Amino acid sequence: MPVPRSTPPVPLNGAVTVVIDGQGRLTHWSRAAAELLGYPGSEVLGTSARALLGPRRYSRADEPYGGAPGGRVLALTHRDGHPVDVWVRLLGMSGSPDVLAFGLPALTLSAWSDDTALGRTLLTQDAWQMAVHDLDLRVRDSSPAVTRAGRLSEDGRDPLCAMPGVEGSGTGADLLAQVMETGVPVVDASGVLRAPRPGQPDLIYSMTAAPVHDLWGRTNGALTSLVDVTERYRSMRRLDLVYRASRSISESLDVDRTAQDLVDLLVPSLGDLATVEIADATLRGDEPPRSVEGVHGDFRRIAVKHAHGPWPPDQLQPGELLPPIPDQLGFRGLERGEVLVANDPGEYVAFLGGDPGAARMVPEGMRASIGAALVARGLVLGYVQVYRTRRPYAFDGQDAKLLKEIVTRVALGMDNARRYTREHRMAVLLQNSLLPPVSSSTAATETTGIYLSAEGDAGVGGDWFDAVPLSSLRTALVVGDVIGHGLGASATMARLRTAVQTLAELDLAPDELLPRLDDLVQRMAEESDHPDTVGASCLYAVYDPIDQLCRLAGAGHPAPAVVHPDGTARFIDVSPGPTLGVGGMPFEVTEVRIPPGSVLALFSNGFLEAASHGADRTNGDAEADVLARLSRACKPGRTLEAIGRDLAGPLRSTPRTDDITILLARTRAVPADRTAQWQFPPEPAAVAQARELVTEQLGRWGLADLAFATELVVSELVTNALRYADGPIGVRLVKDRVLICEVTDSSNSQPRLRQARDTDEGGRGLFLVAQVTTHWGSRYGISGKTVWTEQAIEPAVESENEVRNALPDEVPNEVPNEVLNEVPNEVRREA
Repeated sequence: MPVPRSTPPVPLNGAVTVVIDGQGRLTHWSRAAAELLGYPGSEVLGTSARALLGPRRYSRADEPYGGAPGGRVLALTHRDGHPVDVWVRLLGMSGSPDVLAFGLPALTLSAWSDDTALGRTLLTQDAWQMAVHDLDLRVRDSSPAVTRAGRLSEDGRDPLCAMPGVEGSGTGADLLAQVMETGVPVVDASGVLRAPRPGQPDLIYSMTAAPVHDLWGRTNGALTSLVDVTERYRSMRRLDLVYRASRSISESLDVDRTAQDLVDLLVPSLGDLATVEIADATLRGDEPPRSVEGVHGDFRRIAVKHAHGPWPPDQLQPGELLPPIPDQLGFRGLERGEVLVANDPGEYVAFLGGDPGAARMVPEGMRASIGAALVARGLVLGYVQVYRTRRPYAFDGQDAKLLKEIVTRVALGMDNARRYTREHRMAVLLQNSLLPPVSSSTAATETTGIYLSAEGDAGVGGDWFDAVPLSSLRTALVVGDVIGHGLGASATMARLRTAVQTLAELDLAPDELLPRLDDLVQRMAEESDHPDTVGASCLYAVYDPIDQLCRLAGAGHPAPAVVHPDGTARFIDVSPGPTLGVGGMPFEVTEVRIPPGSVLALFSNGFLEAASHGADRTNGDAEADVLARLSRACKPGRTLEAIGRDLAGPLRSTPRTDDITILLARTRAVPADRTAQWQFPPEPAAVAQARELVTEQLGRWGLADLAFATELVVSELVTNALRYADGPIGVRLVKDRVLICEVTDSSNSQPRLRQARDTDEGGRGLFLVAQVTTHWGSRYGISGKTVWTEQAIEPAVESENEVRNALPDEVPNEVPNEVLNEVPNEVRREA
């Protein structure tokens, strides 16, 4: 059975000594012999030594233990009957016929022989470096490879002790001391063994160390094995760096981020400092040059990294332009993808030229530099430079190959980022050009819009906002969000915004406008190759400053919030309705009174997600957070622009995966003394009564100069109401920046402006109305319709003759008679 190796075998452990006299009898029996064979001395002394021999099992030629010279292995019999193999050597005693028999257990002798052979084999082989160090870390014995590597010195000091670990695990001396102190071996610890002579490359070694013990089991040194793994290490590092460059750096769609990731990858893996300079055209997303004739202020440093602290202040800083560098053949090599290596600082300084600013591109203590151009699809995007300052070894061909592989991949990723930047900028420009002016002001509201496009891979979305002036001083407020991102979403948004403006001009109620918009989205989906990706959410609100009512309807869009003048904020409970494009579902109108001076906030889902980032939307924390933001921002006396900056400012610096759209509207009200309204029965006398009341009200407002034109409008509209409608007739005047006249009746017929022929007795009424007003139109209510007109107050119409002069020549001057021609005879007589 094998001898346990917990402690080194002592050569004479278990040695047996006996004395045999001339007659072959045992005269002396050692304690070791008694322990080995089990016989006490009292039983064997005086007996024949041959009685201990068992049957011969081996010949001298085939002894399994390889007996030591001068002796042989004998099979002795143990007291319990089993054989015991013992190597025995007989020694004669001077002046006596007695013989001293010296024996060792065969297993002990074999283990000792193997250990000695193992040590001799390790220290005589020449394939790798083996050395035995004493407690003072001097080389006590070594293989020939150690001598050939130049590690032996007169004082026995070994350069291995100064070898720094690759992974920062201390020096070789630290590892050997640890091994001898703890008794725990170290396996495959990589370190850098400095070149013995300048100009030679440093080598990477794998070191394995184990403690060495003396004959008594005490640690008296360490055995080390060094294997040159320079190529393996560099190959693994190269593969790792290239993999990281392919997977992490090239995925970014931001040029600045890609450049910073690149220097973070190169330092400290390849050098102590690294910089990236990018052409200004690349940063803008434009096409950079294909050939660079030197550097003339068109390249900018955008990323730096220092392995040993902050970037030195005396060096060119991020954001600064490179100093002028004259053209030379080296630029042609860079454009072809070559790597420039300068292991002589003077060589690098000469490449930069003689401009004084070039000194700021040479790090203090620079020992070597390596650089390459970022070239993709034949375009020179920029440059990357790596320096070594504290590392005394030079860049070699392997380093150049590694840098070339990295920059080739990074350049493609950076060019993708450049092209994305260009497309993103174009999409943002398109998006902004399709949106209305940021701020607007009407009699109903003062509005401000904020739009922040999505960043990263998402691209520009299809969010939009709008504030559309409507008749009778009302304003429509719209916020929408198209499904998807990119130019397609922007195009869809443009079509929807145009449709909303067109439908809003028809004075449709929110629950009538959204179904028509829903039909449009369904038609767009039918035209698309991917109908499932066409859809949108929308919120449409109409605010009336006269009755201070806001009527809203939503199509799958977040509910708006309102901040009252006292600072209280709340969400308006709006039925969300189905998303546009679903079809077949009605939309519900919510009516809410909003006092003047309140701030109505309409926003997209992107604002809710960004503003409530990290909050739990399931228990209302997100909504509460948004209301708190609005309440803090909407302080009394603050402008909408300032409120918008408070809401959007913190969101500009955070990553955005969706567009953020906010429409703020501060409500206004028309004072009660600037409106007048009357109700008339459907009788012919209503025409004269309406003219008389309107004239009196204009006089009280100081608008007597508009009386003639307004009488003409009221006469025509009330007469038409008598002719085509049943039920009471309402007349309302509103004075603002314009004079508004409204006539409401129960008819749903659409008033139409047409060109009357010379032989026609009627048909000229609305034509006359259109001539003496700036705008006119009609809208439908829950029942009936309202025809409205607008007249400019400034400059005011000065006289009746000016109104007549404004009429076409073919219209007779007897305007009242023309109006009466439109009225039935029985009504005309009474009027």
